[in-house]
Amino acid sequence: MSLASMTGFARAHDSLGPWRYAWEIKTVNSKGLDLRLRVPPNFDAVEVKARALISGRIARGSCFANLTARRDDAVVETRINRPALERLLKALDDVPLHASLRPASLDGLLAVRGIVEVIEMEDDEEQRNALDAKVLATLAQALEALTASRASEGAVIGDVLTARLARIGELTAQAEALPGRSAEAVRARLATQIAALLETGHSFDAQRLHQEAVLLAVKADIREELDRLKAHVVSAGELIGKGGPIGRRLDFLAQELSRETNTLCAKSNDGALTALGLELKIEVEQWREQVQNIE
Repeated sequence: MSLASMTGFARAHDSLGPWRYAWEIKTVNSKGLDLRLRVPPNFDAVEVKARALISGRIARGSCFANLTARRDDAVVETRINRPALERLLKALDDVPLHASLRPASLDGLLAVRGIVEVIEMEDDEEQRNALDAKVLATLAQALEALTASRASEGAVIGDVLTARLARIGELTAQAEALPGRSAEAVRARLATQIAALLETGHSFDAQRLHQEAVLLAVKADIREELDRLKAHVVSAGELIGKGGPIGRRLDFLAQELSRETNTLCAKSNDGALTALGLELKIEVEQWREQVQNIE
């Protein structure tokens, strides 16, 4: 499976008989799947199936799906509500008219709300089912286009992630190979610092000084951080190679890479290692920014 970006847009339209309709789908970054679907009032039966269809194709991201539809030759029937008209006439008979008022005219009576009913003729059940099925088929087409768009962008991001991950691995290997992080180099720096303290003429407890030196040496050891960095790089590379909706897991690995890099910099007591650690932090942060776009 390939990687997919969380951003994309697609539109598909079609027609059936007098109906013209179109789907528009837009997705943007989100922590989970946030689906916002809008359909016209007379397409409520499509909504449930449309939600299931979209959820089956999109694992992560904010999705805005909108269906617009119109009927070109809407057939309407005009009816006069005779019972309501008769009740209105009877009520007018009981109303005394002023000399300045004219009797009610037919057009005036027909303008009263509820007297004339305009009824839009609806499709029969067979026509309606056929229309709903065609609308859902068009949604599937839009989802195909959206998936292709997200996959295309995901492939580009995947290349960037792979390149940056390789660079993180290179910097980790360089940090591991630095002479300054070897046990001998750490002991030499501690010996130099202790000698400088002794030259001040102050007396120190030799045993206590030895304990502190050992503690400092242990704190300066970054073997564990380097091992974890290498393990996370391998895991991330395997996930990218596997593909699919892996954005959450890559984000977790990005956090772990950042944590180990920060610890490495905090432990560093060597200038070259500190410089490499800072460069490593930059690479990890840029890698994490790209991960936020992956489904």
